[in-house]
Amino acid sequence: MTQYNAENQLQALSDIGAISKTLGIAFWLRGGWAIDFLLGRVTRPHDDIDIVTWIDHRERLEIELEEAGYEKVPVKKEFCDRQSDFHKEDVDITFTYITRTAGGNLIMNGLPKWVWRPESLLAETFILEGITAQVIHPNQLLEEKEVYEQIGRLPRKKDAVSKKILHRIIDEKLV
Repeated sequence: MTQYNAENQLQALSDIGAISKTLGIAFWLRGGWAIDFLLGRVTRPHDDIDIVTWIDHRERLEIELEEAGYEKVPVKKEFCDRQSDFHKEDVDITFTYITRTAGGNLIMNGLPKWVWRPESLLAETFILEGITAQVIHPNQLLEEKEVYEQIGRLPRKKDAVSKKILHRIIDEKLV
């Protein structure tokens, strides 16, 4: 785990936004940074950046990230179909890849049992410190926290806080 540095993480998000724009691909934030973009402010230190994009963009995205100085980090074999990890300076980034099933359901690539909500990919962009990004819908973010607990992830204090914030965002219909 790298030491938190919001300035470098925001710079990485800016880089990824520029690369994505050049490639003509969409991405969505998930995790803590998604919550911060939904609220329009940094709420806490983040260990990493979690991003979702389509599996079809993986190869081009990985090439462009490496050309921009991001080092590709090996992932566990069971995660190879659904994620790529990168590191630059003190910033860790995980790209999770999504696809659609033959029936049209949105899933994480290589994980067909977990069907995402139809509204998971918000079209709206959010701005934080001059950086724009799309985010995963708060209902999907909340469901993800609950799914991880159901499959055995030990509860973390930051997850409990995130769940409270997500409930508030959903209840107040901020999205």
